[in-house]
Amino acid sequence: MSILIERDQGVPSPALVPAQEDFAHERGGAELTIGLINNMPDPALKATERQFMKLLQAAAGPRRIRFHCFSLPSVKRSPEARWHVESEYSDLSDLKRQRFDGLIVTGAEPVAPELDQEPYWRDLTELIDWAKVNTRSAIWSCLAAHAAVLHLDRIARRRLPAKCHGIFNCEAIASDPLTRAAPAPLKVSHSRLNEVAESDLTQAGYQVLTRSAQAGVDIFVRQYASRFVFFQGHPEYDALSLQREYLRDIGRYLARERENYPAVPVSYFDAATEEKLARFEKKARQQCHPALASELPALTLRTNIAAGSAAAALFRNWLSYLAADAEAALIAR
Repeated sequence: MSILIERDQGVPSPALVPAQEDFAHERGGAELTIGLINNMPDPALKATERQFMKLLQAAAGPRRIRFHCFSLPSVKRSPEARWHVESEYSDLSDLKRQRFDGLIVTGAEPVAPELDQEPYWRDLTELIDWAKVNTRSAIWSCLAAHAAVLHLDRIARRRLPAKCHGIFNCEAIASDPLTRAAPAPLKVSHSRLNEVAESDLTQAGYQVLTRSAQAGVDIFVRQYASRFVFFQGHPEYDALSLQREYLRDIGRYLARERENYPAVPVSYFDAATEEKLARFEKKARQQCHPALASELPALTLRTNIAAGSAAAALFRNWLSYLAADAEAALIAR
C-alpha cells in the first residue's frame, strides 16, 4: 500500500494515510492514531522521525494510520531544532485532547546526574501517568524505558562498566504476540550507558520477552489499562545510526569534550574497518586535535547486521494488537 503524508487542517504534525487509489482496497481496517513523543537529541531529531514513520508505513498494511509528532517542551533544544519542533510538531496539550491508540516515547540526552533530576522529569512522569489510561499501548524506548520503571516502581537503572553499543543477538524467552514471526535471533541496536536488571524487573511484576547474552534485557512488558512495552535497545535504528553516534563521539573526543575514546560498536563494522579504526584510535590518543577527523578511514559495515529486520516484525505485531483491541472495544459497546 502506498502512503502519503498529509497535514490535517489546523494540525501541523504529519498524518499517514493511504493514497487515494488505495481506499478502494481497504476492508474495514480500523484507523489508528499514533503519537510520537520525540525527545532525541537535536542531531538525531529528524532521523528519528523518519525511522518511526518508515516503520509505521511498512507495518500498516491496509490500515489507515494517523501519525502525530510531539516533543516535551522541557527538553533543551538549539534554536534550529526548536524552530523545527514549533513549526512541524503538535503542542503537547493537543495530545491530551483526544484518545491515542498507540504512543511511542523516545529517550533524551541526559544532562543531570540522576533521572529524576532531569529538567523534563515532571513532564515525562505526567505523560507516563496519562498514557496508562489514555492509550491502548505505549512504547518506551531506551532512557524513556528507564525513566518509566523508575517512576512506576522505583526501579533504578545501573551504570554499566562500559557503554553498551552495537548490534546484539537477542533471543525470545517468552511467547508473546509482540514477537510472533520475528526473526531468530533478533538483531537489535543498543546504545546506552546504563541498564535495568532483569531480577529487578521480574520481582516488580514485569515480563521479560527478549534478552541478549551480552547486552542483557532487551524488550519487557507490563499490563495496565494500557499495555506498556519497553525497549532497552533501539530496534528502530537504521543501518547507519550507530555509525553516526560513533563518529559524533570521536568528534567530541578530538574536541576534548569527552575524556574517553569511544569503543568500536560491537558486531557492526567489518574486520578490515575495525583494524583501520584501531590504528586511527592510537593516533588520536597521541595527537588529539579536531583536524584529525579528516583522516578517519572509510567505514564498511558487516553484511549481516540485518538493520530493521527486528523492528519490521515488532511494529507489525504492535499495530495488529492495537487494531484488535480497538475492534474488541467497538464490539463491547
